[in-house]
Amino acid sequence: MTEDLQRLETWVAPLLHRLKPAERSRLARKVGTALRRSQQKRIARQQNPDGIPFAARSKAPPRRAKAGRIKRGAMFGKIRQAKHLRIRASGAEAAVGFTGRVSRIALIHQEGRPDTVGRNRKLHIYARRQLLGFTDADEDMIRELILDHLHTL
Repeated sequence: MTEDLQRLETWVAPLLHRLKPAERSRLARKVGTALRRSQQKRIARQQNPDGIPFAARSKAPPRRAKAGRIKRGAMFGKIRQAKHLRIRASGAEAAVGFTGRVSRIALIHQEGRPDTVGRNRKLHIYARRQLLGFTDADEDMIRELILDHLHTL
């Protein structure tokens, strides 16, 4: 996937250098917004960028099964909201990422890191769930957005 992004960057770099800084910034904002929507939809579908479903939650112990049943639905329901999944755009880049406390939670799941859980602060190793990442459809969408923007100039 990194090779694809580098190929896209080498293809688009000469085209973007011809734009004024304000136009590049406007295009970066468009691309960032479209990427955020794409990431939100993919997280809602509970899929990694490669299309594999997220690892399932670990099962609650039988004595606690009723206490957490509300949380047994889809994961990351609030984390994908626009107030947590932010866009940063400038003439040089467009970035989509998590902010605040949510960024720590997202990083733990993104990389499958251990973290402490509950009152007893037990250590739990989380399964790797890639919340952010590029799909082939994202690359095509970026290419189309750039071409449409250049075509309207």
